[in-house]
Amino acid sequence: MEEIKRWLNQAERDLTTANNSFKSKDYYAAAYWAQQVAEKALKALLIKNTGQFPKIHELTRLAKLANAPSNIIDLCAKINPSYTDSRYPDSFKPYSKKESRETLEYTKEVLKWTKENLK
Repeated sequence: MEEIKRWLNQAERDLTTANNSFKSKDYYAAAYWAQQVAEKALKALLIKNTGQFPKIHELTRLAKLANAPSNIIDLCAKINPSYTDSRYPDSFKPYSKKESRETLEYTKEVLKWTKENLK
């Protein structure tokens, strides 16, 4: 389905942006874009499975709706704070290189699982 491809393609473009942000040492931005990768990939899977998705950003809820295994839900819980912590001045959290790298690694695992389940 074309809509699924669009969501997955955008997730992959966001991963490129996250990696570029990491390389330029914009660690907070890498964490934000990593969260976006997981969100869009999970939404692609929900479109495949149900034809729709809730308009939310809560990765653990999206993962549960996609019937993800507990390890993927746990990774989503670790990634999830990046949605707000990296963007808003009132909740901004500086990301270290290590934290940003971990967030990217968690996201790549979620993306990998999602792609396997889109086949």
